[in-house]
Amino acid sequence: MSMILIVLSAVLLLAVGGCACVVWAARGGPPWTRAVATATLAAGELVRSSRRSGGRRGGGGDSDGSSDG
Repeated sequence: MSMILIVLSAVLLLAVGGCACVVWAARGGPPWTRAVATATLAAGELVRSSRRSGGRRGGGGDSDGSSDG
């Protein structure tokens, strides 16, 4: 049980740290924050694309009905 808690805590800290770097980089932070922000946004896109492809196939558009425009 405690190992699961440690792993989930580490994942939560990485996610919060990545979000903080995205905000800091958007406000003109140092170059390393831009690298971490890019990695965080890329990981988010991977998660979103895996959620989309894991569901129904052959659908036309997003499952929630929203549009990007």
